[in-house]
Amino acid sequence: MKVGAVIITMGNRPQELRALLDSVAKQEGDPVEVVVVGNGAPVPEVPEGVRTVELPENLGIPGGRNVGIEAFGPGGTDVDILLFLDDDGLLATLDTARLCREAFAADQELGIISFRIADPDTGETQRRHVPRLRASDPMRSSRVTTFLGGANAVRTKVLAEVGGLPGEFFYAHEETDLAWRALNAGWMIDYRSDMVLFHPTTAPSRHAVYHRMVARNRVWLARRNLPAPLVPVYLGVWMLLTLARRPSGPALKAWFGGFKEGWTTPCGPREPMKWRTVWRLTRLGRPPVI
Repeated sequence: MKVGAVIITMGNRPQELRALLDSVAKQEGDPVEVVVVGNGAPVPEVPEGVRTVELPENLGIPGGRNVGIEAFGPGGTDVDILLFLDDDGLLATLDTARLCREAFAADQELGIISFRIADPDTGETQRRHVPRLRASDPMRSSRVTTFLGGANAVRTKVLAEVGGLPGEFFYAHEETDLAWRALNAGWMIDYRSDMVLFHPTTAPSRHAVYHRMVARNRVWLARRNLPAPLVPVYLGVWMLLTLARRPSGPALKAWFGGFKEGWTTPCGPREPMKWRTVWRLTRLGRPPVI
């Protein structure tokens, strides 16, 4: 199976980007084709053979990755598998691409693989990086209902069937939107602890737009994908969880501003998932109300 990789960059981490590209180049088996997208910024110097696309403006994480997908042909169909990797990450082993090929070849229902993210110094995996509710054991691989945006592999047939990432989201929850659409189309998602991306431990709230976009996109996610009776339940649960975490005053103000924006702005096409998909998500341990 032919493997490609999409990496988006703001051009501000040239050393980390070069280390990532070197780790991709060293993968076992046939070479992985790479496209680096400069998301509103020039692309730093890259090795020979790495393709680059420089965008005149920052399209956000999903928008930038969608440009990278199309660089591999319509829907990425010039390759069979696409890796999506954060530009400050590093593939920990030389067999990740081979393991992806083997996993997709062995399971024709498998559409997406979520890698394990580990801190390069401590080896620790944060709970938020294990894409399931029972996240206490990051070394346990399992079927899951979502995936990690900067450390994953997607069968390009999934993108051809259900479309790419929702560009209007810009940042936050775009992976879950794609995951729900893929699951609704019959594909499965695996979390694999043996496929590791080293990445420094960070807090998502480091982004200035974090609280607003998390809330706005949560509403958009529900409006786009959930059956109507589940929309208020899902959003009500997340509002209670947000309040229980006792964010600061400014953070809470930004969150409620984003929540309102999610209801008052267009969210893109609405295609509610089938009830059998709701049941599938529930059986996998994460009913779509949390």
